[in-house]
Amino acid sequence: MRQRRQTRKNQADRSHSGPVHDAGNTKKSAGEKKCFQSGTSWLDYLADHAIVPGMLMFSRFGYDLSRRFWKVPAGTLYGRKVVLTGGTSGIGKAAAFKLAEKKAFLTIIARNEKKAQQVQQQIREKTGNPHVDFMLADLSLMQDIKQVAKQLQDSKKSIDILINNAGALFNERKETSEGFEQTFATDLLGVFYLTELLKKSIVRSSGRIVNVSSGGMYTQKIAVHDLENRQEPYNGAKAYARAKRGIVILTRIWADQLEKDGITVHAMHPGWVDTPGIERSLPEFHSLVSNLLRTPEQGADTIVWLALSETAARSTGQFWLDRRPHETVVFPGTGESEEERQALWQKLHGLISQLP
Repeated sequence: MRQRRQTRKNQADRSHSGPVHDAGNTKKSAGEKKCFQSGTSWLDYLADHAIVPGMLMFSRFGYDLSRRFWKVPAGTLYGRKVVLTGGTSGIGKAAAFKLAEKKAFLTIIARNEKKAQQVQQQIREKTGNPHVDFMLADLSLMQDIKQVAKQLQDSKKSIDILINNAGALFNERKETSEGFEQTFATDLLGVFYLTELLKKSIVRSSGRIVNVSSGGMYTQKIAVHDLENRQEPYNGAKAYARAKRGIVILTRIWADQLEKDGITVHAMHPGWVDTPGIERSLPEFHSLVSNLLRTPEQGADTIVWLALSETAARSTGQFWLDRRPHETVVFPGTGESEEERQALWQKLHGLISQLP
């Protein structure tokens, strides 16, 4: 099992980020000097906290600057069983093509059968990889998640890499047929439930979990007391950002829990990406920054890198942008305490324990 530095437990409130902020477990190489336990560099730390430079790094210019310093990871994913949610459009579709190019044995979880069939055919034709299939599930519905998890467990036995990419921003508050607020159900509870159901399959292969968050989460604190967005006038962007903050919190909890099993768990955000979802859900933002937006392929790069890279496997519980770890708290008051972290875990567990 990979050796990693022991995570600090019972950490103090993270409302004020600083050099002691722990955003994951990091293994130092010999002679390497780290000032931040998150693994971030001084340059990234200063840029993030200067806000405007940090935001510019979310753009295509940030991607172009970062990639100048990259090394192409060696090897392929041949024979590795990869499960990707939300792989029929946007960032997920771009990631699916790249994973197939790396020869992964890829299963896409999708809601729309026609789109899934089209993407499967396109990927096979373009990459020559015949090991691409799909399963159907609406990932806002816990019953669908339970069914698709059982199908995966029965057919795959073990899973090498789970990529939780599916997500959506809804501008109106609605509830699913199971009674959950749809942003919470799709972007947080559903991710939690699927991962919990598949943990044993991932443990069997000492695999990896990659959770796709959003840079928007920097603006929000997790509202443990109002996970389903009932107590304030509904704001779709805020609800989405809170759910994505929750994903980062869960990433760190899973990283601590699963490290003993050799599982690597990371979160990432893709930057500002030109996708149909952004154009539909945030039309004003899309129009304002359209010249700055990344392509879906650029947004998907770090997802694929986290699935493949041995560098990424040397740490766990971190938050990545453009193949580099970053702090998770920039604005005062957006971090969570240990008590809030545990309360989130307990509430999510309580909800899924009540499911039929």
